[in-house]
Amino acid sequence: MKLDRRLITNFDWLMLGLVLTLSIVGIATIFSATRPIGEAPHPTFYLRQSVWMGISLVGLISVVSMDYRWFHRFSYPFFALGVFMLGVILVAGHKGMGAQRWLAIGPVSFQPSEITKISFIMALSRHLAETSKLLNMRDVARIFLVFLAVPLGLLLAQPDLGTGLMFVFIFTAMLLVAGVKRQVLIALVLTVALAVPFLGSVFWSGLKQYQKNRIVAFVKPEMDPSGIGYQIAQSKITVGSGGFLGKGYTKGTQGVLRFLPEKHTDFVFSIFAEEWGFIGSVIFIGFFLLILMRGLETAVKAKDRYGYFLSVGIVFLLAFYFTVNIGMTLGLAPVVGVPLPFMSYGGTALVTNYLAIAILINVKMRRFELFY
Repeated sequence: MKLDRRLITNFDWLMLGLVLTLSIVGIATIFSATRPIGEAPHPTFYLRQSVWMGISLVGLISVVSMDYRWFHRFSYPFFALGVFMLGVILVAGHKGMGAQRWLAIGPVSFQPSEITKISFIMALSRHLAETSKLLNMRDVARIFLVFLAVPLGLLLAQPDLGTGLMFVFIFTAMLLVAGVKRQVLIALVLTVALAVPFLGSVFWSGLKQYQKNRIVAFVKPEMDPSGIGYQIAQSKITVGSGGFLGKGYTKGTQGVLRFLPEKHTDFVFSIFAEEWGFIGSVIFIGFFLLILMRGLETAVKAKDRYGYFLSVGIVFLLAFYFTVNIGMTLGLAPVVGVPLPFMSYGGTALVTNYLAIAILINVKMRRFELFY
């Protein structure tokens, strides 16, 4: 089969370059954050992340080589499989840090929620692409029951509050982009305003104690700086200690001296900011904003509605994780266990984010192909 030269011409090399750069910086930051004190052996987190980066690149190449319309055909079965795996977690999942989120296949553990979020975007994109009218209240309720209610319930049961909030955010944002009738917006605003006190009480009573502590720490971090407010307080200290130019690579102290918990996962940006300062942080944020802008450009120029919604959903996904994680490190959002895309340690998350970028590149590459 002859390869269309336009596919290579329209390949988003800038997007790939940005992602590779952030991933390499992430591995370097993980190396620095986990370096030992004295003669202790260096933890292998950075080596494992390097291996996962290689696996992620293979996955990216594989997805880019397919026509994204294949995803349209199998989006519903793929979504059903993802929801099924979320259910399996509650029966056979592995517990860790107060949550039951991992499945193990032999020596490899993975988070099905990471895979499910991509299939969720695929399935919702297919439904919205096939709907050409403004959504009324009945449409919204039906879409909620079919696409969001079950996975959201399973995520909260694990509990995985961060991913659950991400599903709600993407669902709401994509429906608004698709278009809803004015009365739906008015009804939703009124319903939320009236239901907040009741739902807030129900929501609070259903949280685990560590989740309640995280919210209390976000609202009043000064109340118990050595206890429930410790993570946020130490993260802000770590970021602030970097100053304008930073302390320099591997010159940071908050991570290596174990002041900052989860320094190579949820709070990897704090370590980066300590070492590279305000200037480095601005450049990093600029890189990520450029990824989001390229994603939006891909959506606008997509040749069909499915490609449009698929791209928009992925942009919302990356924007949610980026905004919430940076907000966590600066004390602007509660700690909900949201990793920083391409930077935080975690194999499943890295592979999933690469697959998301591969879909964006795929849509961009094929925007000039004829339908058949």
